[in-house]
Amino acid sequence: MPHHPRLTFHGAARSVTGSCFRLDTDHGAILIDCGMFQGSKTEKELNYRPFPFAPGKIAAVILSHAHIDHSGLLPKLVKHGFSGPIHATPATTDLAGVMLPDSAYIQELEVEQFNRRAARRDRGSVTPIYTAADAAVCLTLFQPHPYDSWFAVLPGLRARFWNAGHLLGSASVEVEMAQAKGEPVRILFSADIGPDYKLLHPDPEAPVGVDYLICESTYGDRDRIDATADRRRQLLRDEVRAAMHPHGALLIPSFAVERAQELISDLGRLISEGALPQIPIYVDSPLATKATRVFAKHHRELEDGAVLMKGLQSRHLHFTQTREQSIALDRVQGFHIVIAASGMCDAGRIRHRLKNWLWRDEGTVLFTGFQAVGTLGRILQDGANSVRIQGEEFAVRARIRSLDLYSGHADGTELREWIKERLPIRHQVFLVHGEEPAMAGLAARLDGIVAASDVLQPKLDESFVLTPDGAQSLTPATPPRISPEKVARLDWHNDVSRLLLEINEGLLASPDEKTRGALIRRLQRALKDADTRT
Repeated sequence: MPHHPRLTFHGAARSVTGSCFRLDTDHGAILIDCGMFQGSKTEKELNYRPFPFAPGKIAAVILSHAHIDHSGLLPKLVKHGFSGPIHATPATTDLAGVMLPDSAYIQELEVEQFNRRAARRDRGSVTPIYTAADAAVCLTLFQPHPYDSWFAVLPGLRARFWNAGHLLGSASVEVEMAQAKGEPVRILFSADIGPDYKLLHPDPEAPVGVDYLICESTYGDRDRIDATADRRRQLLRDEVRAAMHPHGALLIPSFAVERAQELISDLGRLISEGALPQIPIYVDSPLATKATRVFAKHHRELEDGAVLMKGLQSRHLHFTQTREQSIALDRVQGFHIVIAASGMCDAGRIRHRLKNWLWRDEGTVLFTGFQAVGTLGRILQDGANSVRIQGEEFAVRARIRSLDLYSGHADGTELREWIKERLPIRHQVFLVHGEEPAMAGLAARLDGIVAASDVLQPKLDESFVLTPDGAQSLTPATPPRISPEKVARLDWHNDVSRLLLEINEGLLASPDEKTRGALIRRLQRALKDADTRT
């Protein structure tokens, strides 16, 4: 007797990262995405822990796009036994070819640095989640497919890609499963949906009349400025002009793929049109350099691809490749712009640029996209007066600004309209890839479009049986890897960083040596008391 398919949410469940959805059928199990977790250390530790399923029993992966929070654990999946095909669009395949090896390189480098520091403190070592060799094997499994073309995944299960308008090669994934009786079951995974007026991309496309819709909700509770392309460039121009200081710099934390290329396009156009002076622009990211070559290869597939190519040819644009070239940016004289990864300031070269500029009044940091809870970017965006970066404390004197018009995600109104255009939806809508306030905001916007009882907000590792009468939640056999109240929250690591900053601030504010000594002794007694209680 055939079983009903089962859908399990192994990531992007009440948070915006770690996208990974497992679909179990009578003919095998597949994954839609296998992404890396970002945010607090509690969530990032999930990247190191075993998968909640056997990788060797996964028959195939369908990858919506190349962003690391959707693709970043694919080499780990291969390392632990997966050997099936990874289905993706041709552009996603090309981007993964530069992004996954770069991810492996960063992990190997940062683990080496961590182990060196740990050895000095007589602490244990760690190993990378995966290596460059694992990434190389993973890339041999990719099978490219064009948009709007069905391809077989399992017996009785086929899929096709729809342009999601989010990133070069990005796709919503339509899955169709044959049933022993009746019509096939159709599931649509939105992945990340692009906004209106998205630079380089058309409006998103997708089918209508599916049985189940799994929809992102990153900006479900927000309405961004309804800005045209011209208005977006004007606002960017204003931010750059406000940041200009004879001895200053504008730092733009940016995802190396798509965001960096969009900024290159707009900044190059503003300079060429005379709206901005001849400002040196440095792209401080080897990955962005490699990804830009992929964009150039596919520029005819992009809207305004010619504008991107013109921006890339600007004599004011400079790419840093080596570590030495990156370090040399700290010695650049005169106002300049640095675009550096990562977009949430959690890794990469942007942290080194922040260490040089955060404490200086002449600096400006401009965020141009979503900052997840627990990331350094979110902490800065929320108004921190001081932060810790790689164990060092830095005062925040630089201007912290946000221009949320370069996000690759549709806002609440746009998501509502996109879901409305998918009607009729026979059964449930699952909201994913959003923090709880964002999901609640989008659920409220769907009032009158989808019945409230049919809007579900799955928890991490929660499973649903997809029956002819709709989805039914299963009682978990094992507890989730982390409890729901710890997802998309600041954790004890964040608390420790804040405490260390507050201790230093308190000691510096103490009027004399005696007061400082008393404070230190109270802290020591508190730690001793805690130690004896444990």
